[in-house]
Amino acid sequence: MAQTSLADLIAALPEGDGWGPPPVTETTLNGVPYAPFSKGDKLGRMADWTADSKDSRDGRGGRQQYNRNFRDQQIYGAGTAQLFTAPLAEDENTFSVVSRETTKTRYGRGAVFTRGRGQRGARQDTRGGRAQLQRPGRGGQQGYGYDSRGGRSNAPRGRRFGWKDYDKPARNRDASVNIKPDWQLLEEIDFNRLAKLNLDADEGEDLDSYGFLYYYDRSYDKQPVKAAERRLVPLDRAAYNVTTSSDPVIQELAEKEEATIFATDSILSMLMCSTRSVYPWDIVIVRQGNKIFLDKRDNAALDMVTVNENAADAPVESTDGNKDSINTPSALAEEATYINHNFANQVVLENENQKVEMAHENPFYNPAEETEPPASKAYKYRRFDLSTSEEDPMYLIVRTELDAVQKNAISGDDQFLTVKALNEFDSKAPGSGGALDWRTKLVSQRGAVVATEMKNNSVKLARWTVQSILSKADVMKLGFVSRANPKSNDKHVILGVIGWKPKDFANQMNLSLSNGWGIVRTIADMCLNRGDGKFVLVKDPNKSILRLYEVPAGSFDEEGEEETVPETVAEE
Repeated sequence: MAQTSLADLIAALPEGDGWGPPPVTETTLNGVPYAPFSKGDKLGRMADWTADSKDSRDGRGGRQQYNRNFRDQQIYGAGTAQLFTAPLAEDENTFSVVSRETTKTRYGRGAVFTRGRGQRGARQDTRGGRAQLQRPGRGGQQGYGYDSRGGRSNAPRGRRFGWKDYDKPARNRDASVNIKPDWQLLEEIDFNRLAKLNLDADEGEDLDSYGFLYYYDRSYDKQPVKAAERRLVPLDRAAYNVTTSSDPVIQELAEKEEATIFATDSILSMLMCSTRSVYPWDIVIVRQGNKIFLDKRDNAALDMVTVNENAADAPVESTDGNKDSINTPSALAEEATYINHNFANQVVLENENQKVEMAHENPFYNPAEETEPPASKAYKYRRFDLSTSEEDPMYLIVRTELDAVQKNAISGDDQFLTVKALNEFDSKAPGSGGALDWRTKLVSQRGAVVATEMKNNSVKLARWTVQSILSKADVMKLGFVSRANPKSNDKHVILGVIGWKPKDFANQMNLSLSNGWGIVRTIADMCLNRGDGKFVLVKDPNKSILRLYEVPAGSFDEEGEEETVPETVAEE
């Protein structure tokens, strides 16, 4: 290779004083203009078709706001993209955009108050502080706010704010029955799966009826005078809650092969509304041949009427050593059961000359042994078709109950009633679920009171509604009973009675009977796929799960300790 002299290299250098290629004055490449750019631009993706939706979502122009995730991935040339933006018209220069952010006022520790109902997407970070939180109203009014529990104080609207209540202590409830080591776990079903079940059943047919009914006292429908509130009077009347397999009428129907599944309305309603339940319960299932009996244990949990089971801040057991507290779940359940028993007896007119007799006498009442007169109660044995095909028929017989009868105001025909009672213990006590004061709000804000009860006592009201529909009752009467003194649970007053058609009330609660029938059929099929024996369906005390166990044949018959509420949870 020929060597190049230094003079030739110097001669080959471009003319001028600068280094590098000569400047170019052309602004196009093959007739296409270059895109404007700036020296501050970073090289990134070749093209980003989502840039407008991520970075300039509001389309207001001006400096573009880059998302944090795309801060280092800007597009080459984006710094001068505003050069391509069309100028605004003159009539748009005076246009201003109203901020969409809600105005929030902070009160105390971690509380955010927004007037009205909780909005989706709004920040809700209340931790339930202990300070008295109130919103100063107009003219010095203190109409809205929060009390020391983090709940509402006289607030007709809104809700108790909180972010999953992560700072609240965990509530570990005890199981309703001891899980023995020799019990075999067959199925574990979560509530999400149960909620998807569906089975359409017929309206049912009456097989037989027993007992009698007194007429309902319509004076309780009138609004009581404040100075003359009616007190709840305890009445000694013979009432029965016999389990399925001990019912002589059901035993007779089972011998006649009238159905496959047998149950009472109390047990069946608990199973149909199981997805709403929070507290633990259990059902004993006995298979004999091709028949299924849904039973309950003596003094079972589902015999008690719970209070505020579904409330966000449900009643809690006393932890300070005071076992005599009247606002614990167990004490409230006993109080509510006592109120329901006496309320149904008080609101009827006990006149032997004016009562509706069923086809047969009360099958459980024995005048030779009982000292109290029988309560107004009618038992209807009704059959429902749960068949999924004609080749595989399946029928269910349930013992339903009615509490009273009344004359239709228009036609004069007899209407059958179920009578239940909601009870208020203390609207300011922990566990009240933000309930309104019934004495002042039941007349003026009846809808708000009922809506709050639907939220706090969803499973209880759903069970009552299902029982009313199963019995084909025309009206369901709900009484509102409150303590005469919030600090005492032995004296009560009746504040009012409201009646609903059961199916209308079910629609208001978004209660689906088809889902309930699907649950019953699914549990029955699980037991029918096994051999003869005894099973127990247990609601987990702290999770939304049902567990089906196969238990030895002698369980719950001879060992007395199994009839008591256990001390600890044996199943996690």
